[in-house]
Amino acid sequence: MFSIENKNENGFLKTILRDLNSKTYAAILPSCGAILRSFSVAGNKGPVNVIDSYETREEFIKNAESKGFLGSKLSPFVCRLHHGEYHFGENKYKLQSYYMGKHAIHGLLYKKEFKITGQTANNAHASVTMKYEYRSEDKGYPFNYDCIVTWQLENDNRLSVITECVNKDAGLIPMQDGWHPYFNLGDPIDELQFEFQSKEMVEFNSELIPTQNLIPYSEFSSIKTIGNTLFDNCFTLNMEAIQPLCVLRNPIKKIELEIYPGKSYPYLQIFIPPHRKSIAIENLSGAPDAFNNEMGFITLEPGESVLYETTYRLKFL
Repeated sequence: MFSIENKNENGFLKTILRDLNSKTYAAILPSCGAILRSFSVAGNKGPVNVIDSYETREEFIKNAESKGFLGSKLSPFVCRLHHGEYHFGENKYKLQSYYMGKHAIHGLLYKKEFKITGQTANNAHASVTMKYEYRSEDKGYPFNYDCIVTWQLENDNRLSVITECVNKDAGLIPMQDGWHPYFNLGDPIDELQFEFQSKEMVEFNSELIPTQNLIPYSEFSSIKTIGNTLFDNCFTLNMEAIQPLCVLRNPIKKIELEIYPGKSYPYLQIFIPPHRKSIAIENLSGAPDAFNNEMGFITLEPGESVLYETTYRLKFL
């Protein structure tokens, strides 16, 4: 049996999805970009949360950017956009925000207030659906679309997130999608084991902009300790491999995170921040700067929609 609770805490309005049998739960923050604040399973010594997030709403408002965009929705573009500029049709556009150095990063919705449009709890799952109606708010993206996000907790400690983007404009619009969650399995990242089914690594220049070259990559095609490996890279996923396509494991605490990306997310961005206490594992519909390099770039017709989906599963070994 599943339940839903809407709760005010630390300035947040949290929507909590619970599996009453297993005690697994997920907390969502609709008013903070629809982010996932916690994904927790019941351990021998109490709940084990694997999500690195914000303690208070004030911290989110002040420090979302400086703390690395923890959990952010990436829409309508992902990661970096070269100089914040791109051509679409016969026009050239330049985004107004948000910039890290010379480049726009992480889309336009990461701080937006999504409105809850539906909630369901029954014997099979608990889910919450929320929507943000983007209406030409940045002159560098003068288009209209709806971003509809559904988080769903199911049996077997599975949490799915489905994003639907709907073109509400009179003409074509460019679109990408992704997420920026950070995971922490209780010990420094160096001590964790990692595996992901990659075909190639996207080559970056010195400013982390893709060169459009792909480099063969298989270093983590089987489970191995992360150690001192540095990650701030994008990879193509081998969508023909057996799921899960990505596994993060703590062999000491014997807990494992599995990621099951749908075919709408054929790219994986991985980033370990300097503190090395958590790791960002980002499902992406396309590579960084795709509005320019067209690596995963799509256009939507008026009224057309696109779905993006991934599933996370936690288990004890």
